[in-house]
Amino acid sequence: MAQTPTPNRDSRSPGRGRGRNKEEQSRDDELIDKLVHINRVAKVVKGGRRFSFAALVVAGDGSGRVGFGTGKAREVPEAIRKATDQAKREMIHVPLRDGRTLHHDVEGNFGAGKVVLRSAPPGTGIIAGGPMRAVFEAMGVQDVVTKSIGTSNPHNMIKATFKALEHSTSPRSVAARRGKKVSDIVARRGGGSAASAVVKKEQVDG
Repeated sequence: MAQTPTPNRDSRSPGRGRGRNKEEQSRDDELIDKLVHINRVAKVVKGGRRFSFAALVVAGDGSGRVGFGTGKAREVPEAIRKATDQAKREMIHVPLRDGRTLHHDVEGNFGAGKVVLRSAPPGTGIIAGGPMRAVFEAMGVQDVVTKSIGTSNPHNMIKATFKALEHSTSPRSVAARRGKKVSDIVARRGGGSAASAVVKKEQVDG
């Protein structure tokens, strides 16, 4: 009795899923991961205490995209992996001025936490606390001044920071929403030659 030949799996052309996975893997390799906080939790059971770990991770591409995630597991590496995967899935894009600082001052609130983020001139550096510093380093910000008010909980600080970043906009997006020119929006902020320089920069960046 003749046997039906089995198809050769290696001879098949790679599908879309394989190519997309390789592209996603290459993009993930370029991301910057920052471990912000690890919390150990003990659960009392009949045989003693059972420990688990919760990790808070921030991930960004260094060009304005950033996200954060949390993960829980029995082991620290697994908790960090879960948090990193969530951070990569939930990234947001924040417009930057000259690729180094925010366009304007913003505030964010979450729970008992309140943060104030301010744009800064070149050479200022990142003036921020530990959890907030990780966000700006992963996002690629070079100059910013921040202040945290009301809490030192890293989870609340991170969430309040992202609430503030979600309200950050660029003059180009504001001009498009209002149906005006970028020069009309920037004139109030800079004025004179400074405003024209910002307008040219916005036009070049697109």
